[in-house]
Amino acid sequence: MSASEAFRSPLLDRPGAVAGDGPDAPVAAHYGSIVAEQRRFEAGGTFVDLSHRDVLTITGPDRLTWLHDLSTQHLRDVVPGVRTSALILSPQGRIEHGFDLVDDGETTWAHTEPGAAAPLVAFLDRMRFMSRVEVHDVTAEHAVIGLPGLGWELRPRARLGDVVDELGDPVGSWAWEAARVAAGRVRIGLDTDDLTIPNEAGLLEIAVHLDKGCYRGQETVARVHTLGRPPRRLTLLHLDGSVDHLPAIGSEVTAGDRTVGRIGTSARHHELGPIALALLKRSVALDAPLLVDGVAAAQEAVVDPEVGLHVRPALRG
Repeated sequence: MSASEAFRSPLLDRPGAVAGDGPDAPVAAHYGSIVAEQRRFEAGGTFVDLSHRDVLTITGPDRLTWLHDLSTQHLRDVVPGVRTSALILSPQGRIEHGFDLVDDGETTWAHTEPGAAAPLVAFLDRMRFMSRVEVHDVTAEHAVIGLPGLGWELRPRARLGDVVDELGDPVGSWAWEAARVAAGRVRIGLDTDDLTIPNEAGLLEIAVHLDKGCYRGQETVARVHTLGRPPRRLTLLHLDGSVDHLPAIGSEVTAGDRTVGRIGTSARHHELGPIALALLKRSVALDAPLLVDGVAAAQEAVVDPEVGLHVRPALRG
């Protein structure tokens, strides 16, 4: 059991709080006003309880050069206070770990999916060798909050309830998920699988720095970036709103009688309606009608099927 699984958020005791499902069960999915919470989150001046996410610290004088060499991100000269994202890849370029991080000048703080800290810490410990670094899972002491615009902060877990006094009433994790899915931002392990490479998931220039030196898996990332056309592509699906359920994570996506991919996370967006992220075969035509878990779906490209480069949501339209 990860540290996050052992701690139920105190904000679940607030009036109207309804717990989430699966890995998001320790925090509130909503507080009774789903659409209004999404609108408040977009307007700003509130926060999302993401205290179920795992938190770790990396300390020691070599921490940034060491993380720079291990990960996909350029961290050697990172400016204190600047938040970024990074991945650890397999030698074949497949995503093994993903985390968001910030350095305060003395410590690098990172957070990752619920339950993902233990394997990440174990990997990092194995890679220390002679480097002057220490890695610790600090989920028991620190918690993540989400901010409008998909930003985040770390707060002391024991004072999580005090955030309400500072930032006002929270909104549920469904508001965060709706904004995230609409923006085409993946959750590692939910919207990705064991075969996913960063180019497929729209993570270039978000968690992958294309101009840094060698790191494990770089050859695959560079080759696909240069030649284009990754095997699969992240797609935003617009789901049939007349169906009363959202597809389950991992469900097959079909075009006719052919399986063309798998679905990741779904959400009900207050403007877009039901939406989901899916990894589809690159060859699937953008106008092909799809079916997933009994729900019809239309596509909106996140990763361009022709060149394999990330198309930012701001360019849609």
